[in-house]
This record gives sequence, structure tokens and C-alpha cells, in this order.
Amino acid sequence: MSPWVARRWYDFLFWVTFYGFTFGHSLRVIGRRNVPKSGPLLVVCNHQSFFDPVLVGLAVRRYLDYLARDSLFKNRYFAAMIRSVGGLKIDRNFGKEGLQATLDLLDRGRAVLVFPEGERTHDGEMESFKAGISLLIKRVEAPIVPVGLAGAYCAWSRYKKLPSFAPLFLAAKPATIALSVGKPIDPATLKGLSREAMLEKLHQAVEVEFAKAKRLKRK
Repeated sequence: MSPWVARRWYDFLFWVTFYGFTFGHSLRVIGRRNVPKSGPLLVVCNHQSFFDPVLVGLAVRRYLDYLARDSLFKNRYFAAMIRSVGGLKIDRNFGKEGLQATLDLLDRGRAVLVFPEGERTHDGEMESFKAGISLLIKRVEAPIVPVGLAGAYCAWSRYKKLPSFAPLFLAAKPATIALSVGKPIDPATLKGLSREAMLEKLHQAVEVEFAKAKRLKRK
């Protein structure tokens, strides 16, 4: 797929999913203006559901590349869909391959989404960040934008075969979704820290936005 066709496909899916989540899950977003409009960008978000890459793309409004675990590419049709919207196959542990792929995309001025928890939450709350993300942060020169996502766990948790809905014009349900986009973090403020301190500071930044998203949700 040529870059021009890929962008038009991405734009088409953006508006389809924007209206789908707005009317189907009462989607709310704050903080879009915090996102740099151009240049390399690392986006970090808590992980709640299969919806998450799409939802973060709607909130950030940049052409996003994101890392997806290799098990999602077993079905060739689903794999083609993931790749068509910027999905990049890596192993679950964010190894050397995932690290280098992310750095290569950032060097090309791309916006890259990562989920530092490494997997979807088990209970809807944030889990600890995997140690591997610290290797990336040490080498990143791009701004880091924290994003908090709430409601997607109730909409389609890892335990559900099919998603639940919370239509905009009906009474609010737990499956309403909201996202909060935080101000960019200068990676230089993280590089002098120990791995544990770095992960904790990054976790706290996402946790602040997660709390905002939970308050923002239509209830």
C-alpha cells in the first residue's frame, strides 16, 4: 500500500471510528491541544482493551504507529488490518526488535504509541510498567505524551468475547469511554533517574491522566 493510499485509509477509518465511539460509547476527550502537531512523538497510555490503539488515535489526532504483540498476527486478515493502521509486530516483552523499531520510527519523525503495561489490565486499574520501557526512554529524544484511558475495560475487557455499548442518547452505562491527553514530558527529565524512579515517574504521569479520564466519563 502506497503512503498516500495508507493515509487516506487511515483518515477514512478515523472518521468511521470517531462517530462509532462517539455515538456508541459516549466518547469524551480532553487535552488534544497538548499534542505537538508535527515531529517525532512517543505516546504512552494505560492498556484496557482491544479498542485502545484506535481510541488513542482519536484522542491524539496524529498518524500513529503502534506496537502490537506477535500473537495478534496469527490470522492473516486481522494481521493485514493491524498493519494497515500502523500496527508493528513485536514480542510481548518489548525486546531488542521492538526497541529498535520504535527508535527507527521516531528518527523518521513519526508518532509512536506504546503501552508500558505490556498487556491489557486484569481489573480495569493501571498495572505496573514493564522494565523494558526504560530502555526506550533512555534513548528517546522526542517528547513523551501521557494519555489516560477510562471505560474501555467495561466496554471490552480481556474477559469478554464481544464488546458492550453505552449509546450517547440513552442512559449512561459503565461502557462509556473517556481519554485525557497530558502535556508533553521532556525525556531529559527522566534520563538521569534510576530505572525504578524513571518507571515510577512515567507511571505517575499516566495515572494523573487516567484519573482525569475517569472523572470525565459520562456517568
